[in-house]
Amino acid sequence: MTNFSISERLNVISPKIKEFLLKEIYPLEKSLLSQPFKEVAKLLDSKREIVKKMGWWAPQMPVELGGQGFSLVELAHLSEILGASPLGHYAFNCQAPDSGNMELLLAHASSLQKEKFLNPLVKGDSRSCFSMTEPQFAGSDPTQMATTAVLDNDHYVINGHKWFTSSADGADFAVVMAITDAQNSNPYQRASLFIVPTDTEGFELVRNISVMGEKGDDYISHAEIRYNNCRIPVEYLIGREGSGFTLAQERLGPGRIHHCMRWIGICERAFDLMCKRAASRYVKGNTLLGNMQSVQNWIAECRVEINASRLLVLDTAHKMDRLGAKAAREEISAIKFYVAGVLQKVLDRAIQTHGALGVTDDIILSFWYRHERGARIYDGPDEVHKSVLAKGILKKYLSV
Repeated sequence: MTNFSISERLNVISPKIKEFLLKEIYPLEKSLLSQPFKEVAKLLDSKREIVKKMGWWAPQMPVELGGQGFSLVELAHLSEILGASPLGHYAFNCQAPDSGNMELLLAHASSLQKEKFLNPLVKGDSRSCFSMTEPQFAGSDPTQMATTAVLDNDHYVINGHKWFTSSADGADFAVVMAITDAQNSNPYQRASLFIVPTDTEGFELVRNISVMGEKGDDYISHAEIRYNNCRIPVEYLIGREGSGFTLAQERLGPGRIHHCMRWIGICERAFDLMCKRAASRYVKGNTLLGNMQSVQNWIAECRVEINASRLLVLDTAHKMDRLGAKAAREEISAIKFYVAGVLQKVLDRAIQTHGALGVTDDIILSFWYRHERGARIYDGPDEVHKSVLAKGILKKYLSV
């Protein structure tokens, strides 16, 4: 039987981290709901220093780089704790897309790239973004893109149009996917990954796309980018030419574990708020909200669905730790669409339980409802992941 128990070291620090979030991070959420993130980030600087001093910094990175060297299962448990606040992961320097870029560069960057880009990222001295999706093509099929990188002596020249380059506002560099061999008969070997500093001539941040009525800024934003004859040294190619698709998929595997456990953290916080509301709000004179059968049904269903989600994700993380992301491809697809769906249901029920208060910015639920509807779309829409899982299951029957 798979052991999902929390490791000894995480068991020791988890209560301290929860207390830190409650006392130091949760109070800053009000600022997040009323101010640009750039202003909130200033308030978070001192909190991030506390995290460093406590030895909690960059838990996904090796100890020799200044991280904590957590396993994927440990990261999953921690991600749930941090996910209870939209500021949690940023405070610990394990937020997307930086975390995924750190993992990518750790595994595949050259010594020069690690020194110039990875080390400052791990230290928290810089920020990054991941630039793959294009407005002309469906983001669910990254083999289809028009952005190109053409070799010109000792430089690559990049031209293209990207959007939903999350966190590009304020980032120091972008990891960009671009076509280097358009004629390759294998569509999975046409693209490559590059590091493009955002101060490169020709890098144009067109706008922060307004999402659910919010343009966002800095870390919480989704940018449209144009690459206009961006010249970068050949040394900024990550890995080898033609490996872009493979590296991007490798990057996304652990990222989906992080996302799913972060969503479970959101679910637990929303569930707690819902239960507190149900146990304290009276309707129709003297009827406690929690005594109404429909509310009781929501509470029961949320509890079971959250628990099921956690077990699914931890099982997937355990398999990836042992066998790698490729072996857990079907499990990754399963948790991606299932947990995203549970997240939507839990948030919706929590808001409904709060009534009009639930849709205001007086509490955190409306923020999550706006920002997490995209969970069923980014990193692969539900429909794609369901298809991957179904095909994998049917393949076993067709081979009999």
